[in-house]
Amino acid sequence: MKKNNSFLINTVIIGVISILFLFNNAFAQSGGDENKVDKRPVRSPFESGLLIDNPTIVNSPKGSFGLMIKHRFGTIQNGWEDIYGIYAPSNIYMGLTYSITDKLSVGFATEKNNKLQEFHLKWTILDQTRSNSTPLAISYYGNFAINANKKVTLGVDDKFTNRMSYFNQIIIARKFTDKLSLQFAPSYSHFNSVDTIYEHDVIGISVGGRYKLWNDNSFIIDYSYPIPVKEFKNPDMEPKPNLAFGLEFSTSTHAFQVFIASFDQLVSQRNYVYNQHEFNKEGLLVGFNILVRLN
Repeated sequence: MKKNNSFLINTVIIGVISILFLFNNAFAQSGGDENKVDKRPVRSPFESGLLIDNPTIVNSPKGSFGLMIKHRFGTIQNGWEDIYGIYAPSNIYMGLTYSITDKLSVGFATEKNNKLQEFHLKWTILDQTRSNSTPLAISYYGNFAINANKKVTLGVDDKFTNRMSYFNQIIIARKFTDKLSLQFAPSYSHFNSVDTIYEHDVIGISVGGRYKLWNDNSFIIDYSYPIPVKEFKNPDMEPKPNLAFGLEFSTSTHAFQVFIASFDQLVSQRNYVYNQHEFNKEGLLVGFNILVRLN
């Protein structure tokens, strides 16, 4: 399979057009008395710092801790034989974050299947304001992960640096109404060392959002498309996209998400580089996320 350059170009064009449309629409709504400009950030553009498999622009208040648990059951392909994956092998991720300021948080997490130890950072670059004087919110999310598997699983060249991988993402979001928020997030994943059938670098495009159904409970959706920087030596191993959707139940300090997805790796760069699950009965998984803010 040749690298899908046309898709990349079309995606970038669509993304740029969408961003321009958001700016145009937002500025059109922000007319009026300039003396009444409200520069406070909009309330709760998303209910938590995670949208299924991708981070959101949300950072917790200064001085607060956050607990994050991600869980993926096995695929649903066996139906009631293993209760749609509940009895199948599963993957889990547990992490803790701390907000240094209202705009900057850092954290650490560990993932089971690949024994990845992840250090991450999120920085709020711009907040969307209530008056639309700033019509979009923009954040940066980045991590680096260390593979803590035993030496025998990594091959002969077991340098410490070969255990490391990285993920960088810019998140652009807008709260359109009290019910609807959307985000667009280009990303870049890199592994210092990979098996010869894979490539080191993959660009990702994610589009997602939430729509409130009642109170603070929402329908959520997230689509992620990986784009290899170089053509894979084995085209059959090119990473597959992920479409995930489900429900989010939240309070002022807790969020619980339950959904159907095809990503199962839990650490972002693993999902974008290694995912082989198709969006069908053989590849779909039930998952849930739990996020708790500790003031």
